[in-house]
Amino acid sequence: MTFRRKMTLAAMLTLALASALVVVGAASSKPSSKVHQQATLVVGGIHLGSIKDAGYNEAAHDGLVYMKSHLPGVSVKLIEVENIPENQGVESVIQQMINQGAKLIFEQSFGYQDFGLQMAAKNPSVYFEQPAGFKQAKNFGDYWASSYELNYALGVAAAKVTKSGKLGFVGAIPIPQIIAAADAFQLGALSVNPNVTTTVIFTGSFSDPGKEAAATNTMADDGVDVVACLVDSPITVMKTAEQRHMWAIGYHSAAAASYAPNDWLSGVDFNWGPLFVQLAKSVVNGTWKTQNLLTPLKQNIARLAPFGKNVPAAARTAALDTVKKFESGAIKSPFQGPVYDQSGKLRIKAGAAPPSIQVSNTITWLVKGMIGRPK
Repeated sequence: MTFRRKMTLAAMLTLALASALVVVGAASSKPSSKVHQQATLVVGGIHLGSIKDAGYNEAAHDGLVYMKSHLPGVSVKLIEVENIPENQGVESVIQQMINQGAKLIFEQSFGYQDFGLQMAAKNPSVYFEQPAGFKQAKNFGDYWASSYELNYALGVAAAKVTKSGKLGFVGAIPIPQIIAAADAFQLGALSVNPNVTTTVIFTGSFSDPGKEAAATNTMADDGVDVVACLVDSPITVMKTAEQRHMWAIGYHSAAAASYAPNDWLSGVDFNWGPLFVQLAKSVVNGTWKTQNLLTPLKQNIARLAPFGKNVPAAARTAALDTVKKFESGAIKSPFQGPVYDQSGKLRIKAGAAPPSIQVSNTITWLVKGMIGRPK
């Protein structure tokens, strides 16, 4: 992904007023020829970065496109905008979508949350969905898909392929969801090799290619030979890992694989389409309700991306078997106790298995064998 486009509020207003919103598959305003007129739903999607970032924004875009073509009896007009900064200017973009008839708006970035809540209060007949959020209102809900199990399984695979015993994880902002993803990765690796380490570096931004490249190179210089990540676009980490001959693990979209053709291991691939269909249907039939929704692993909203062509069979099998154990309940949680933090303090008691929704809001510490600090 390229650097985020910096836009002033005035520029954003001009963008919206000039109808520069990207309209995907706009529905005709003419009545249907059927006996009963086909229902129409206008849906807005606001993206922090490019919808071709092989990561967060691309996965969200793909989900919206899937939703558009999987709502039987409903004609969907999809309005999307890319490269919108996390500031008050997003409110004007939301308003322009509402002016065009939007009844469901997906504001696809953590930093839009408070601005979206304000707009939701002003527009009670419009429904808002926030990914990975933690605040709700009458017409404002949030959602995510449980993926810590997949981070754990990828840690298992990483421990199977590493020769140095040194793994790496490039994270964006050290919020609980990202810290927990890094922790789950290390816990999976520890289940294979109790001496494995994971160096974690947080860049402080969801998108900073310069820092992402620097973090990956620093790890390579220190002997790390497998690197995972959780940033908006994994492209820079994938490319750098390929250049340094490190196994690369992506996040958000399987599209990242093309940027590390020889050293791609696997990744977390979000299949948002079916969930977006579910949410859109609830708006159409009047059953939408506010909730903090976290879909379980078995719903397949989050899934393992295909493995790379050079991944050993043992690593593939171990990761897939781990996922099956989570699905069957043989392993209850990636954080099934006892779990110790990097200082040796017991954080989760033996036998305890906190649910993912709790993990997403409470994990602010790094587990045993992690090198680095959440800042």
